[in-house]
Amino acid sequence: MSGRPVKRSLTLSGHRTSVSLEEPFWQEFRAIARAEGKPINRLAAEIDADRDVEVGLASAIRLYVLESLKARLTG
Repeated sequence: MSGRPVKRSLTLSGHRTSVSLEEPFWQEFRAIARAEGKPINRLAAEIDADRDVEVGLASAIRLYVLESLKARLTG
């Protein structure tokens, strides 16, 4: 498995943007969106709206995935 980030396009509030994440993060991010019953673009837009301006979108998504996995393990 390659640890190299994979760039994909997302649409946030009508604007296209590219996000680079490692494939395992993309896979888990998609799984979380499915579990929450949301399109991946909507979930990304929610994460984008809630993130600290000093944190990039890719990092915010990684942190969201991490927190989701931790919540499943502990709760």
